Formats: sequence, C-alpha cells, structure tokens
Amino acid sequence: MTQDWLEAARTAEMSARASYGKLIAFLSARTRDVAGAEDALSEAFTAALAEWPVRGVPDSPDAWLLTVARRRLVDAARRRRLDEATSEQLQWLTEPWTEDDEPFAIPDRRLGLLFACAHPGIDSGVRAPLMLQVVLGFDAATIASAFLVAPATMGQRLARAKAKIRQAGIAFEVPERDALDERLDAVLDAIYAAYAEGWSDPQGVDPHRRNLAEEAIWLGRLIASLLPDQSEALGLLSLMLHTHARREARRAPSGHYVPLAEQDPAQWDLAMIDEAETLLARANRTGAPGRYHLEAAVQSAHAVRARAGRADWAAIERLYDALCVVTRSPVAALNRAVAVAETRGPAAGLSALDALGADERLQTYQPYWAARADLLARCGAIEAAARAYERAIGLESDPAVRDFLQQRAKHHCANAVQLGCPRCPK
Repeated sequence: MTQDWLEAARTAEMSARASYGKLIAFLSARTRDVAGAEDALSEAFTAALAEWPVRGVPDSPDAWLLTVARRRLVDAARRRRLDEATSEQLQWLTEPWTEDDEPFAIPDRRLGLLFACAHPGIDSGVRAPLMLQVVLGFDAATIASAFLVAPATMGQRLARAKAKIRQAGIAFEVPERDALDERLDAVLDAIYAAYAEGWSDPQGVDPHRRNLAEEAIWLGRLIASLLPDQSEALGLLSLMLHTHARREARRAPSGHYVPLAEQDPAQWDLAMIDEAETLLARANRTGAPGRYHLEAAVQSAHAVRARAGRADWAAIERLYDALCVVTRSPVAALNRAVAVAETRGPAAGLSALDALGADERLQTYQPYWAARADLLARCGAIEAAARAYERAIGLESDPAVRDFLQQRAKHHCANAVQLGCPRCPK
C-alpha cells in the first residue's frame, strides 16, 4: 500500500467516525429514504478510496463525500419512474447549495434522525440497532451479534424500520414540547440498551461487542450536546460514565468477577468520574429528576467510596425510594432492599425483599436470588440461603459470575459448619 492510499484511508475512516450520521441525516432528511442515503454514501466512500490517493485528499472531505453521495441519489432518482414524490426529491437533490463557498457548512440533523429512529411507529426492539446503523454506521451482522440475533433476522428488522420511515414520511425533527419527553425517553432508552449490550461483555472478548459501550457513550455525548438543558440526557451520559469508570475493576487479573462492593477504587477512572459528576451537577440545575438522572445520582453515591472509603448508603436508599416512585420498577425496589440492608441491617433488607416475592418478574431475575441468598446467610438462615444460591447460579449465564456465586455459597456454608450448624456437612 502506498503512503497516499494510507492517508486517504485514514481520512475516510476519520470522516466515517465523526460525520457518518451527520451525512446520512442530511441526505435523508427530506427524502426519508435512509436506505438510499446509506447506499449513496457507501458509494461515495468507495469513490474516495479510489480518487483521493490519486488526486489528493480534499480540503473538506465531508463536503466531497456529500457532493458525490448526492449525485448518486440523483442518478438513482432519475433511473426510477418519476412519480410526484420522486420528482420532489429530485428537485431538492439538484437545487443549488444555499451555503456559502466550500467547505460546506453541513446542517447537523442527527438529532432529528435519532428521534426518527425512536418514533412510536418503529418497533421498540429495533430502535437501538437502527440508531447504531444509521448514526454510527454499524453493519447489520455486527449489530446482530451484539444483540444475539441472527444476521438475516436483524437485517430484515432494520430494513422494515427504514421502509417504515420512508413510507410513513416520518419527519427528522425534534418533537414539539408536549411530545418531547415521551420521544426523548425512547431515544435515551435505545442508547442505554446499546450501552447495556456492550457492558455485558466485561472483558471485551466479543469483537462485535467490544466497542459497543463506547459507541453508546458517543451517542450519549451527542444528544447531551444537542439538548444541553435536558436533565435526563445529561443524567444518562453521567450514568454511563460513572458505570464505565469502573470497567477495569469488574474482573480480577485471573478473570474472576468482582462485585461493586469489593472493587478496589484505585482501579476506577477518577477523571471519568469527575466528568460524570460535572454532568450530574448540570442535570441538578436543569429540571425535576427522572429515571436516568436518579440512577446517575445512585452511582455518584457509590463513587463516594473512592474518597470517603464507604458508599453513601443513606443517600442510595433515598434515591431508590424516589426511583421506585418514578419507575415503579421491581428492580429499583430490589436495589432499595439491598440499600436498606446496609442502613438498617440484613433483617430489614430481607423483610423488604420478602415484600417483593409475589412479583413474577423477579422469579427469573438472578440478582433477586443472589441478594436474597446473601441476606438469608447474613441472617443465619443457611439452608434457605443455599437454596437461593442454587436458584441464582442456575439463572446466571456469565461463567465468572456463576463461579463467584458458587464460591460465595461455599463460603457461607463453611462458616455455618464452623459455627456448628446441624444441617451442614461436617
């Protein structure tokens, strides 16, 4: 490979990283044809790799790519039968640029594209994958692997979602104030779903998931910068950064799982925590707290341990009280029970867990059984704790976490033997 080709490839990669979604959003904002915009931009990148090594990298690579992509869209429109809709699209594609001389000031319509991806007409299960593809340029196979779906199935879902945007004429725009919160929640939920998929591969061994958490944070930064006064957008980014700051501490060098309470704060990324705290402080000034704002505050109360030596459990309990009201989530109630165990003792925490036992959603939720096992053991109910540990172990798919639970169960049983528990083997 020549030096010119390598320089062209690096520039194309930088443009794809920084501007892919911006270019897709601009190209498809009026036509609503996201798939057509993707095809045209793909051809533009191919042309760039052929022409830039020969003619040199242009002063404005994004403008060059946009011009070539628009030409491809014009050619495609002219090849189709010119119905009224196609004629309008062709007129827009061929009209002169309104911007001043090059480099073009390309309007940033990515926020509108994110809201289009989260439109109520788009199935909720495909919103996060759709954002990853049209804003970040992930291919369907990579997305399918990250979300544990067959590539063909994911490809079909993405194609149907893009067709829905085109056929329904879904606008690339930020909704009016009365509809903003509902649609913003959908955007943030999709971004957090992408983050959670990446977070579930803690050691980065899955090549398709390895960068997914970072890409979700990138999306979070984008929406926080475009909606700087939305406390939930700021809260989501703060939550992801607080969580991501502990990524290196989640596994021991041996690969063993390390729960949050046992992690070494020296391994936490304090600079990232400081950034998360700054975002949380901004969120506190911008409006009433919602789910992500409150969850970021919970993580902030855990991060106190890096400087004070102990998490602020009293604050964590109060925050989960608020989260239970806001979300009515059994997971929030479960986490509140764990906090109660720290503030008022394991018996009080177990009592709070008992109150959740009738919720069927928790019966197959591993953290519920793990928390129950731990509190039962701390209360001296070793036989019941062993059964709860057995249930938790059976529900866990991560080998490292499963091994941790097995070791914890053995530890509690060994302690019971030392104390003379008549039900434990000698």
